[in-house]
Amino acid sequence: MFSIGELSRRCGVKIPTIRYYEQMGLITAPERSEGNQRRYSSDGLKRLSFIRHSRELGFSIEDIRGLLELSQHPEQPCRDAHKLAAQRLSDVRARIARLQRLERELKRISDCDADSIAHCAVIETLADHSLCETEH
Repeated sequence: MFSIGELSRRCGVKIPTIRYYEQMGLITAPERSEGNQRRYSSDGLKRLSFIRHSRELGFSIEDIRGLLELSQHPEQPCRDAHKLAAQRLSDVRARIARLQRLERELKRISDCDADSIAHCAVIETLADHSLCETEH
């Protein structure tokens, strides 16, 4: 059995976040000691590790809820889990494309060689979005 502090250290998740996951129903409320201290089992540790890793990969709370539900049915096909992962991958790729457009635009405006702010591409472009070459 683990205290909330030990669980926090082992999983690298802050105590308020663990409590939040409990409130959201992602982690079952743990047993309490005689001193009313939360006591987590090794299953709680595994579940919190699962949640933490899922969050690191950018899954939403609702996606994690669905993945946790799927994990409770090991006999089921994994197509629903694959579908969630494929959607997350699609979201990441769209974000990367947006960030690449943003990078190109920032590179373009930072290559300004004006002598004064009055002719500075950074200031002019920030003041007038139509001067951007890409939609970002």
